[in-house]
Amino acid sequence: MDMKTILLDVGGTFIKSAGGTQIPSRSNGSREEIAHALQKAIGPADGLEGIGVSIPGPFDYNEGRFLMKHKFAAVYGERFEDLCNLGQSRKIQFKYLHDVNAPLLGAVKMLGLQDCNAALITIGTGLGFSYAVRGSVQVSYNGSPAFSLWNRPCKDGILEDVVSARGICAAYARSGGDISLSAKEISQRAYAGEQLALEVYGTMGSCLAQVLQDLARKLELDVLLFGGQVSSSLSLFEKPLRDVLGPVWIEAVPQGAVFEGLSSLFTNKL
Repeated sequence: MDMKTILLDVGGTFIKSAGGTQIPSRSNGSREEIAHALQKAIGPADGLEGIGVSIPGPFDYNEGRFLMKHKFAAVYGERFEDLCNLGQSRKIQFKYLHDVNAPLLGAVKMLGLQDCNAALITIGTGLGFSYAVRGSVQVSYNGSPAFSLWNRPCKDGILEDVVSARGICAAYARSGGDISLSAKEISQRAYAGEQLALEVYGTMGSCLAQVLQDLARKLELDVLLFGGQVSSSLSLFEKPLRDVLGPVWIEAVPQGAVFEGLSSLFTNKL
């Protein structure tokens, strides 16, 4: 990029920058704490022309306004730009992407998917989904993903109850496993050959595959990408997906795709 920009990936725990720094986000803190964290992440604004932000929803990505109540509650309804308190903010372009749309946009560029129909599923504390038609990421009226996967019916609840870190922990505990283990620790047991841990991840993959079967056909998906902390264990649950989705290309989203996606907002190139 020719213009001077800062690219930020704002999460509930940390604010990460394209330069590799991490600042605690204080998403459950006061207005002053949240504003201070944002200002610290941005740093000196001298000569700054653009700020690209990847942030979870609910959020108004057109207006740059916080709409979350489960985190960043202290700044509900406020504009991101105002919290940054930059004296020259009117000269700085603020651009925003949903935290699932951003890596998908970046992956389209990095993997050359402009002629493909591609989707990204992020699995962590929750379940995110975004898709692109011939390289164009599909969004709703306020910039959020055009389609939600997390609340699709699954078993006796919704898909996110099963396909998420908490879903893994709950399933493991229900089957007699250690209730104190995290999803990552359960995955480590699975890689070590523990049958119960392997079954939990396999069941999660089967549930996800069942929901995706018709959706992949409807969206005519060529590529299915995975991101998020739980997806680092993709090899533990990908077999049911490959069995059901057949020719759909499945792999992890490229590292750095979030910032590649944000960068493209200022270059207008994919």
